[in-house]
Amino acid sequence: MPAKKRCQYRVATESQCNSAALRIVGECPHCRLQFCGSHRLPEHHNCSNLEDCRQQAFDRNKTKLESERTVASKIATA
Repeated sequence: MPAKKRCQYRVATESQCNSAALRIVGECPHCRLQFCGSHRLPEHHNCSNLEDCRQQAFDRNKTKLESERTVASKIATA
């Protein structure tokens, strides 16, 4: 039987987490590492790709908002 996957938070340091990694939601979609319930969120394990993720979300939101912008038509006054 294979050994349980362990949380990869601070691997090879004194403060390494020894909890078991979660199977379904424990993999970070940004850095592809396995984490326990306490460290599974990018903010909680200091994800290296967090800034890239935030910038991509910002750009997508900006594009969407600009495409939905309402422009008032100007009325010519005599």
